[in-house]
Amino acid sequence: MDYGRLTLSEIKKGYHFDKETDAYICNYCEKAFQMGQVFSIGENFYVPEHAAAKHIEAEHDGNVMQLINSDTKYNILTDNQKELLALFHSGMTDREIAKKLGVSPSTIRHQKFTFREKAKQSKLYLAVFENVFEDRTANEEAMVPIHNHAVYYDDRYVITEQEKTHILNTFFESLNPLKLREFSPREKNKVVILTKIADQFELGKSYTEKEVNQILEPVYDDYSAVRRYLIMYGLMDRTKDGSSYWLTI
Repeated sequence: MDYGRLTLSEIKKGYHFDKETDAYICNYCEKAFQMGQVFSIGENFYVPEHAAAKHIEAEHDGNVMQLINSDTKYNILTDNQKELLALFHSGMTDREIAKKLGVSPSTIRHQKFTFREKAKQSKLYLAVFENVFEDRTANEEAMVPIHNHAVYYDDRYVITEQEKTHILNTFFESLNPLKLREFSPREKNKVVILTKIADQFELGKSYTEKEVNQILEPVYDDYSAVRRYLIMYGLMDRTKDGSSYWLTI
């Protein structure tokens, strides 16, 4: 899930509306619920947005637990905090949670207070950030979001939308079909180039090495080097024996 491209409401719901495809999209598996259609889930029929919400509950065990246990650099919750939040979400009382964890009810109440204070801090930070930067989000100074599984966190990811467009136009001979003219040695350029190439793969789908090569070969002659860089930069992952590859972003 790319948290940088979703609103707070979309993150809380677990799905978002995509204007290009005119569909509600699951944040986790990218299943699409097209406008104008009716979807059967269980014994009932739902319009697209309601179907997306029901899909989250049925296929992903609800959005809250997905968020609590999300595998992303943005999730800074400790294992203990995740356990506590899951118990609070379950509807158990403070006394029941305390008994389960072998602590006093006052300890649980203190933890709940701490969570609330952190939430207030986050709200203030978000309000400040949006007031400072909201007028810039639509112009050329807008920053390209860092994908969740980035291996490196340094200046190579400080890229504006204007820089991204310039890099794509400079190093790609064609964007449709995708054809790379030159693989730049500069780290910032690599990030943009590799992220664009990663778009050729489907999220949630496994590929053999042969299939990966078949997709990459038309893009760039040295496709084996591109394949290695996709792994190095955390855009793709693979099994230890290299028998299966998949997209991570």
